[in-house]
Amino acid sequence: MNIQLGRGKTVRRAYGIDEIALVPGPRTLDPQLADTRWQLGNIERQIPIIASAMDGVVDVRMAVLLSELGALGVLNLEGIQTRYEDPDPVLDKIAAVGKDEFVPLMQQLYSQPVKPELIQARIQEIKGQGGIAAVSATPVGAMRFGQAVAEAGADLFFVQATVVSTAHLSPESSELLDLTQFCSTMPIPVILGNCVTYDVALNLMKAGAAGVLVGIGPGAACTSRGVLGVGVPQATAVADCAAARQDYEQEAGRYVPVIADGGLVTGGDICKCIACGADAVMIGSPFARAAEAPGRGFHWGMATPSPLLPRGTRIRVGTTGTLEQILRGPAQLDDGTHNFLGALQTSMGTLGAKTLTDMQQVDVVIAPSLLTEGKVYQKAQQLGMGK
Repeated sequence: MNIQLGRGKTVRRAYGIDEIALVPGPRTLDPQLADTRWQLGNIERQIPIIASAMDGVVDVRMAVLLSELGALGVLNLEGIQTRYEDPDPVLDKIAAVGKDEFVPLMQQLYSQPVKPELIQARIQEIKGQGGIAAVSATPVGAMRFGQAVAEAGADLFFVQATVVSTAHLSPESSELLDLTQFCSTMPIPVILGNCVTYDVALNLMKAGAAGVLVGIGPGAACTSRGVLGVGVPQATAVADCAAARQDYEQEAGRYVPVIADGGLVTGGDICKCIACGADAVMIGSPFARAAEAPGRGFHWGMATPSPLLPRGTRIRVGTTGTLEQILRGPAQLDDGTHNFLGALQTSMGTLGAKTLTDMQQVDVVIAPSLLTEGKVYQKAQQLGMGK
């Protein structure tokens, strides 16, 4: 429904994940029967959750552990892991610095050049320990390091920026990444993002994307919405891009997974994103809270160290449990931030959804009071949903 914002400006209402609720249908099923498997390229995973390519979230150890637990982690190829032979002292500095000195320190630390030999070393370390080597770079980084990534034997390549499109204008002196050519020439699946609209998602699929990332600015450590004023709430963005996936499959006969990226903290958030049409989700801050995470209880965005216009900050997330507890349980917290797999299976059982495809078809309602209705005591005592 279009709304008149003012004379000459008509707008559309968009919805965030906190504004919707899932409606049980006529049947239920035992959560053990819920099939949560999904596929990205030629890789099948049991858990439709990807750990974000952020330096406080994924290093070699986390990538391997996530693979072992049935999920997936993406390594940032333009971060600390590929700029420094020994990242630990650098990560210690980031965790120790005061908030006023944080951005200048990050700009200094990330001014160290990325080393192609470290890119290959990190990929081989992940592969050598039996993990899935999924890596991420900006479009500029993809041009510079694509060949090194392929030669090192990576399994998946994520090309990510705040916004990625196939219709990009740049100065004549600037070299531009041809997304269609890159997808066709890389020997591994290429996932493209981020986007928030039907048209851009459809164009990225036509360019050859093996998956499309959806989300601009909802991440816990991202400040793009405040700095740039750009973004679309995730529920609407995911639904629009899922519609593009459906139309593209009918047109081309190829199914391209849609991955909701950012702004998801609880199991309920993940369930609602899939109900909006996502095939999987990418999350950062929940994994930054794992005991094994490299961030030492902190989390920061990929654009935080920008030398010109930082669009991220460092947040303290603490450490709440092991990676296994966060992903598969048993849960030690009552707020939905532990045992994501169990939450998804239980939600699917409650909704009668046997597969993720079934989950994408469940009824959704607009429910602004979903998280506050009847929760007076939890809020007053800062328990459960009141934290």
